[in-house]
Amino acid sequence: MDIAKSVFQIHGIDAAGAVVVRRKLSRGRVLAYFEALPRCVIGLEACNTSHHWARELTALGHDVRLMPAQYVKPYVKRGKTDAADAEAICEAVTRPTMRFVAVKTPEQQSVMMLHRVRLMLNRQRTQLSNALRAHMAEFGVVAPVGRMGLERLLSIVADCADKRIPTDARVCLEMLVRQLAVVKTQVLENDRRIRESARATEVGRRLMAIPGVEPLLASAFVASVADPRVFKTGRDLAAWIGLVPKQNSSGGKERLGGISRAGNGYLRQMLVVGAMAVIRQAQRHGTRRAWLLQLLARRATKVAAVALANKTARMVWALMTSGEVYREPAVAAA
Repeated sequence: MDIAKSVFQIHGIDAAGAVVVRRKLSRGRVLAYFEALPRCVIGLEACNTSHHWARELTALGHDVRLMPAQYVKPYVKRGKTDAADAEAICEAVTRPTMRFVAVKTPEQQSVMMLHRVRLMLNRQRTQLSNALRAHMAEFGVVAPVGRMGLERLLSIVADCADKRIPTDARVCLEMLVRQLAVVKTQVLENDRRIRESARATEVGRRLMAIPGVEPLLASAFVASVADPRVFKTGRDLAAWIGLVPKQNSSGGKERLGGISRAGNGYLRQMLVVGAMAVIRQAQRHGTRRAWLLQLLARRATKVAAVALANKTARMVWALMTSGEVYREPAVAAA
């Protein structure tokens, strides 16, 4: 089934592969149509709304399977139509080597919405701060980079006795200041809810024990990885996040490049940031991880950070699948 906002395209085949149905449905008739069907396998492209439909159709007794859109694309024969997309989905879902996406619960989707809104609010905060700096610079009022510099500008806007800012300009700047205050409050509330979501689950509490995995990252892992057993190994999870080398191998020659940057960029970004924090701590105070110090001795810091992020992703997979707790590495004997 090719899903959309209002129009849904159905393409069905029988056990022999013969086409038995090609039909277009409106949104309001989808559930009634599948409720009348006997139990069958339904393929959908994984997207934000596909998890809702997967839960609804599963409740009707069907076997729903979500697939990444990039894995379905090769099965589109020609052109871009709803019927062609539905036929490609129908072909892809029958492949024995196809990889499927676990269906998320409403709670997991809600937590991921917290993370997406957090990104949006941070962008708005940066946009408002930059606008204040740029507009005040037009009148020769500048301040150092950073939070303290911005606070200095806010105090100038609040001081009506400061004649460097014209009256009309001050009115506009006060609007931006009020918006900035609202966004800051919303960011703090959003972060509080994310920390609560990480501590509310047993898996999240275990993940936070890993160095470099803070409540933000633990919450994102719990919400993004609905079923860690979809990945056979920790390397598969690291590859999904995009932390493994990109290959261009042929003719028996192995050619490895930089990381693939495929998959979940949000998790990848936070893993690398957490790895950089661990490396800075190790450089200042030492660490039990001898391999990390040896790696830093022969590789650039950011290269080591990506390697540590890869290792952290594997540890996350191991803890999520085994149910164990994180244990610090033992100190090697002299």
